[in-house]
Amino acid sequence: MGTLQFLLFSIFSISLLFLIAGVHGGHQQHHHHHRHRHLFSFKPSKLFVFGDSYADTGNVQKSLASSWKEPYGITFPGKPAGRFSDGRILTDYLARFIGVKSPMPYKWRKYATNHLKYGMNFAYGGTGVFDTFVPEPNMTVQIDLFQNMINDKVYTTRDLHSSAALVSLAGNDYATYLATNGSAQGFPDFIRKVVNQITVNLKRIHELGVKKVAVTALQPLGCLPRSTFASSFQQCNGTENELVSLHNLMLQQAVAKLNNETKDSTFVILDIYSAFMTVFKNKGDHPGSSTFQNPLKPCCVGTSTQYSCGDLHENGTKMYTVCDDPEATFFWDTVHPTQEGWRSVYLALQANLQQL
Repeated sequence: MGTLQFLLFSIFSISLLFLIAGVHGGHQQHHHHHRHRHLFSFKPSKLFVFGDSYADTGNVQKSLASSWKEPYGITFPGKPAGRFSDGRILTDYLARFIGVKSPMPYKWRKYATNHLKYGMNFAYGGTGVFDTFVPEPNMTVQIDLFQNMINDKVYTTRDLHSSAALVSLAGNDYATYLATNGSAQGFPDFIRKVVNQITVNLKRIHELGVKKVAVTALQPLGCLPRSTFASSFQQCNGTENELVSLHNLMLQQAVAKLNNETKDSTFVILDIYSAFMTVFKNKGDHPGSSTFQNPLKPCCVGTSTQYSCGDLHENGTKMYTVCDDPEATFFWDTVHPTQEGWRSVYLALQANLQQL
C-alpha cells in the first residue's frame, strides 16, 4: 500500500479535489423504483458482453483461473463453472433485467449453438482495455472476435439492431500499472489513457451495429477486501477511491460526449460505484436489498497471505476457509462479490437503470 499512499502527494491538488467532489455529489441521487424499463426504447433480444471477471461467465481456461476450482460456484450452479463468485454475477442479472438468458461464453460457442440467439459473452477474467498479466484477450481482441462473428454471418445486421452490450472494467489495468512500477505522477495521465481507450471501444461496438451500450463505472477499489484487509475489513482505502472517482468523472465526460455525437442516449453508465456504496450503507432502508453485518469482509479467504480462495496445498489440503453462509456476505473473495452481493448491487442499480 506504500505506493498508493504516495499517490496522495503527487496527485491531489486542490483543483483535482474540487473535480472529484463534484463526482461524489453526483453519487447521492436516489430515485423511486418504476417497473417500466426506460433503459431501452426497444426490447433487446441479445446481449453481447465484453470485459473482465466481473462479467466473465466461463471464458478463462480451467488451468488458469480459480473460478474453475472449488468452492467457486457452490451456490449456483452448485459446482465451479467459470464465474468468479459462489454463484451468479452482474452479467446474469443484467440479462435478466433486459429479458434474455445469460449469453454463453465465447469459449463454448461450438458446443451449444442453440444458445447463440441470446448473444455472446466475450469477457475474460483478469483482462483490461490494455494488456495485463493475463496473456489474452484484452478488450480490443474481444471486440475483434465479435467482429469476426459478424463477418462470418453468425449475427446479422437485424440481430445487432435488436441487441445491447455490457462493457465491464473492474480495474485490472490499474493493478497492472502499479505492479509494473508505474509512477504516482503518471497516474492521472494513465487514467486518461484508460478512459480514452474505453471510449474507442464503446464507439466501435456501437459502429458494429449494437443499438445500446452500457458500460460500468469503476467500483470502489479501496473497499475491496484486498485493500480493507489492512484495517481488519473495517475501513475503505480513501486514496484508492479518490483515484476511482477521477476515473469515473472522466468516464462521465467521455460518455456524455459520445451521446452528443450520436444524437441519442446510445451509451449509458451503470454506476457500480454508487451501487456498491448504497449496499455498504444499507441499514434496512432499501427494501429487497440484503443488509450485510460486515460488507467488507469476504466469505472465502486463504489460510495465510500466500494463499487465496480455492488454493490447495501440494498434498491436497485446502488452504482456504469458507464462511457458513455466503448469502450473509457481500464479498466472496478478496475482489469479487457473492451472488447475494451482486443481487444487492443489481437492486441498487434499479434507480440508475430506470432513469436512463
